[in-house]
Amino acid sequence: MTRNEQWHIEGNAAELYERYAARYILGPWASGLIAIAGVRAGERVLDLACGTGAVARLAAKEVGASGRVTGLDLNAGMLSVARSLPAPSGGPLEWVERSALDTGLQSHSFDVVLCQQGVQFFPDKPAALREIQRVLVPGGRVAVSVWRSSGIYNSAVGDALRQHVGAEIASRFCASRDAPTGDELTALFVDAGFAAVKLRVERMIVRLPLPEDFVLGHLAATPVASNIRALDSVTRAAVSDHVTRELARYIDGDAIAFPEEINVVTGRGGVA
Repeated sequence: MTRNEQWHIEGNAAELYERYAARYILGPWASGLIAIAGVRAGERVLDLACGTGAVARLAAKEVGASGRVTGLDLNAGMLSVARSLPAPSGGPLEWVERSALDTGLQSHSFDVVLCQQGVQFFPDKPAALREIQRVLVPGGRVAVSVWRSSGIYNSAVGDALRQHVGAEIASRFCASRDAPTGDELTALFVDAGFAAVKLRVERMIVRLPLPEDFVLGHLAATPVASNIRALDSVTRAAVSDHVTRELARYIDGDAIAFPEEINVVTGRGGVA
């Protein structure tokens, strides 16, 4: 596994990822991606780079008993958590531990491929898009989302890590936001032979728990978890306090609320 291909986490970080990142940072966007793709009853859906399965579980509800959903991820810890969560009502769910560049799945076996915040980690993006083409039925649909910017919260945490821990740790944390631009992602889809390629910008007011209740727990669910655990209590507090000060203007009751944007690219698979 390479750092580029997977936001690699170890130990119990996958459980914390579900509690912090999946619930608060990624989860709110999942239903929108499924709606944009137009997932319908009876369809076969692949959730690529599925993590702990937020998109896959919602897709299963949409496809119903006559459909099926496959969640694929390279990180065994993520899939272990996905399997441990209650199965949703709807279509059957299968979890596959495999690379997005070589899924091992049957050609032309999915009506829809979804990928939420995974493309930025693929070391060979054209190869991943060719693989999506291969597994889609002719005319099948794909919807992919990536962050549009570093974001208000992630920028504050990155600044705190850079000042109190080190530039390399800050860079590793911020890697999830190092995504292709909308134009770059659109060009990748066109070059891979997708038809009807469209780019849209989705916006949301994101709500997170107050930084003093959230930041250190969230960091424990990221690739820098071991580095955060190794810090002394004074430095850990300094990181949390730094983010709290940076985001004070966004406090809204018992949460922080701020605008966030993603790029979503959709397309249709080529004719066989």
